[in-house]
Formats: sequence, C-alpha cells, structure tokens
Amino acid sequence: MAEIINLTELDLKSAGEGIKTGRFSARDLATAYLAKIETSNPKLNAYLEVFSDVLDQADLVDQKIKSGELSGPLAGIPIAIKDNILIKGRTVTAASKMLANYQATYDATVIEKLKSAGVIFLGRTNMDEFAMGGSTENSAYGPTKNPHDLDRVAGGSSGGSAGAVAGDLALVALGTDTGGSIRQPASYCGVVGLKPTYGAVSRYGVIAMASSFDQVGPLGKTVADVKAVFSVIKGQDKFDSTSQNSSVTIKIPKTFKIGVPEDFLKEGVDQEVMANFRTTIEKLKSAGHQIVKINLPNFHYALACYYILMTAEVSANLARFDGVRYGLRQDGKDMVEDYFLTRGAGFGKEVKRRIMLGTYVLSSGYYDAYYRRANNLRQLIKSDYLEAFKQVDVIITPTAPTPAFKIGENATDPLKMYLEDIFTVPANLAGVPALAVPTGKNQTGLPLGIQITAPHFGEDLLFSLGRELEA
Repeated sequence: MAEIINLTELDLKSAGEGIKTGRFSARDLATAYLAKIETSNPKLNAYLEVFSDVLDQADLVDQKIKSGELSGPLAGIPIAIKDNILIKGRTVTAASKMLANYQATYDATVIEKLKSAGVIFLGRTNMDEFAMGGSTENSAYGPTKNPHDLDRVAGGSSGGSAGAVAGDLALVALGTDTGGSIRQPASYCGVVGLKPTYGAVSRYGVIAMASSFDQVGPLGKTVADVKAVFSVIKGQDKFDSTSQNSSVTIKIPKTFKIGVPEDFLKEGVDQEVMANFRTTIEKLKSAGHQIVKINLPNFHYALACYYILMTAEVSANLARFDGVRYGLRQDGKDMVEDYFLTRGAGFGKEVKRRIMLGTYVLSSGYYDAYYRRANNLRQLIKSDYLEAFKQVDVIITPTAPTPAFKIGENATDPLKMYLEDIFTVPANLAGVPALAVPTGKNQTGLPLGIQITAPHFGEDLLFSLGRELEA
C-alpha cells in the first residue's frame, strides 16, 4: 500500500525518490494531485481544464519506469501547463474567447521535451488573455485567486501556473514571460520563477504575444526544482531561429559581487517590500558577498520603452486572428464587417487596448517618433546591463514594487497595473535571465521576494545565489 503523500512538503527530488524506491507510484502521486485539485481549484480557479487522461498517462509512465525506459528526474512528475503552450490534440485558448475550443495540431517543442522526460500533464492553467496583464483578471474565464489570500490576485500573466504550484495543485508548472509574467506571479504567490535568457528555450508552439520578448520558463517550490525543469526544456530548436545553445562558460564565484541599482529603487516601492529587500542585502553581506552600488541610467525609461515595443508586436502578432483561418468567426455583410465583428466579440478589453496602442505607434507619422526611438532606447538599456556586468556578477532588486493587490483594486487604472512591471521589464528588453525567489512575508502574511538578474546565459549564477537565499 502506497504511503500518504504530503504534497505541501514534497519537492521534485523527494517525489522522484519516492517513485524510484517504490514508496509510491506515478499513479499514486497523480491521484493525490487530482484530489487536491478537486477540492481547491473551485476556489482558486488556477486550472481552466484538468485533463481526463491523467491517470492513463501515469499508468504508462509507471510501466516505462518499471521496464527501465524512463529514469530521469522528471519521470512521473505531475506538471501544469499555461494555456498558451500547445499540446497536440488538447484545447488551447490563451484564456480568450477568440480561441474557445481551438485544438492544438502539434506539440510545442517544450512539450515534446517534457513528454520524452516522462512528465504527467495535469491540465492547462489560467492566464491573462493572450498573456496581456499582470493579475490574471484579464482572463475570459475569471481571475485566479492567490492561495495565500483569496481576495487577492495571483499575479499574471502566468497566475494560474503560480497559483497551482503555491496551492499544491501541481509540483511544477510552465509559464511564459514577456515583461515579468513568470516572475511577478511567482513573487505574489511565494514560489520560484525563472525567465531564461532570450533564446535559451524554444518558443515553437507557444501562442505569440510579443515575439522579441516572449520566453518560456518554469515555476516551482524550490530553485532546484526550477533548475531541473529548465535543464530539460532548454536548447536550440530548428523550428525557432531565435533559439540557441549556450556557448558561454560561467564560473560560479565563491562570493558574489552583487549590484544594487540604488537610483532605480527610490520611488513607488511599498515600505515592507523595501524593508524585506534591505534585510536580504544584509543577509548576503553577512554571508560574505560584496554589495556594489551601480548606476543603470536608462532603466527609468524601461517601462515606457517596453509598452511601446510590446504593443507594436502585439498589433502585428494578433492580426492573424481574423475569423478566417481559425478561432471564433462572426459573419457580417462583407469581409471587413466579418473582421470587425469577430475581433470585437473575441478580444477582451486589455487586448483591444494593446492592439490599438500598437497600431498607433506603428502608424504613418508616429513610427519614427515612438517605435524607432523606443528601439534605440532598448539598445541603451542592453548597454547599461553590459556595463554593469563588467563590475558585478549579478544584480538584485525587489521582484515587484508591492505585494499581491486585491482583486479589482487596479482594474480601472491601467497605468497603476503597468507599474507593477517596473523591476521585471528591463530583463526582457535586454534578453538577460532573471530569477524570482521568495524571501519573506509582510505583516499580513503575503509573500515578498527578490529578483536576481545575470548576464546572458548566466542561469547557473542565478541558481547558485538563489539556493543560498533559500537556505
């Protein structure tokens, strides 16, 4: 008889050992997660769909483990997948009415790799529609609630994935990060989230939002869990020309030089977030690490730069949803009216807002004034990182300027919502990797965390320092 599995205390290593030593099977583990999902998901709304064949998947994995076909660290591990990553034969909607009932015709590269590793796919998680938002309130299927406080958001756009891991509805999860969409919900929910180097993980089979920013990454309870999933999904892919294998050799220092951009931390940061950040810095100093004040002169413009470039790419990428080839279709008196009716009915308010902003900045007479200047500024922000990394090994900031806010609190103020991305968007603009690590709680018990940023393909630096912060 299998032992009773304590999901709260479980991590990837202990789950893998439990399966390997026969204390429980992949089926037992999957059954425990399904039971937890059944009781908790109605409150959290982390999953949009739980797959009906989870136990069949687990039985097949158990057979393969028994026969010696599967033995890796992810064999038999239950995982949740954000609803914009294609799994062949499954519904994928990007949490939008536009793609309601759309069936994926192929596997995303990350899914192929996870299948080969023997994971069990529990279901698809809730998100902001087409990954546009920082709270999962823009989902066509209602917001995901924070497991630490059901009145608060789980963050976004990968709020369902973060909520599933934090609420013990999955051991690990995949999300996507365009401007902070893995790291910010990880911070709000008190889990670990990685945005890899741009190009470290294939984007093939991921519904595009802003192609020069989007990146797939893992969320987990520990840095080690996140590292294990990243090790499986990373690497070059012939179907994604932006993907590459790292040729960078990273030497892990015994003590880190850690950059702190003091000028960038002065305004709009919650007092408890700042206090937690200062405490973390003192702990790092006590451990022998060197704290170095650095200057990132163009980071104050990062948010404005991001929201110009990202909306421009949104406008271009979402033009394909026209009611002709796939997805929702509303018939009008002619093709033009078909477009208007389909896109009017299929897209939510935030998606429409970003399409309009992007179309505006790309339009004749405004392209040079906005888009070209933002592109030039992006290069300056990349240069700021390059200069900083000549002096330091990593840079740390808070992950988000506030703890999780209440559902509906920022709904009528898009600018206030966008400001939640202030610390996360620079890494996407430069394509560098960043890791969100939980480092404490505020007085009401809401998680707080810090973000570590490293040079391109410096994920091992993030994991090394991240594990130390955990300990």
